[in-house]
Amino acid sequence: MKTEGDRLSLKVSRPSGVEASVVVAVVIFSIRPDGAGRPRLQVLLVRRGVPPFAGHWSLPGGKLWGHEALDEAAWRQLAEKTALRASYLEQLYTFELCDASRQLEAAVVAYYALVRTDDAEISAGRKTMEAAWFPVDAVPAELAFDNDEILHYGLQRLRAKVEYAHVAFQFLPPSFTMAQLRAVYQVIRGRRIDPTNFRRRVEATGTIVPTGEVVVGGRHRPPALYRCAKNPTTFIKTVRPRRPLRATAGLISHPSHAR
Repeated sequence: MKTEGDRLSLKVSRPSGVEASVVVAVVIFSIRPDGAGRPRLQVLLVRRGVPPFAGHWSLPGGKLWGHEALDEAAWRQLAEKTALRASYLEQLYTFELCDASRQLEAAVVAYYALVRTDDAEISAGRKTMEAAWFPVDAVPAELAFDNDEILHYGLQRLRAKVEYAHVAFQFLPPSFTMAQLRAVYQVIRGRRIDPTNFRRRVEATGTIVPTGEVVVGGRHRPPALYRCAKNPTTFIKTVRPRRPLRATAGLISHPSHAR
């Protein structure tokens, strides 16, 4: 892995006649059962059907259209490449994709989306061969366009935000049990959380309120149902910083063909 200084040193002057591209990429997270039926945090990838990187897996994404807003481009990429509608979409980071040998640069504006996939179906869209879910710790190696680096950063942000921004509510139905809420936290964090401490911490935040109802039909004491105290999206704030991606060793052709 190259250092920040190494990455910055790879930048070169862009030759005349070659324009930098603006590309939107979307990291789509969901909680889905794996082959053994266990809930796991997963990311949606698409397999590219066109050069460059034809046949490689990547995040859904593409170039920004002429008068298109960035958020509009992100929603369009979701629809075109996956046929999904996210429950939440937030701008994550702006990366600089540099190709030292071909002297090209692209600004990659990354978003992350949270999706409940209870009834959602995915399908391969324009310029893609297929779309598929992968556990975040079992994605294919060397994603196209350095997307592995974008995915890693998106995962870090999601795991950090679950502690203070309550993104877990994006994966839950309107009414849920304390155990369901804790399960979402555990899947996102990737570790077990003590039930007693978790209940105490969540109740102290005031972000959930009891509905007055319980789950019926069980053999034991029915668990209480809760709901989010406010609209879950109000807990999440958009941050739009910038950082560079490592160079792609000449694998990208002209920006007009980049995505």
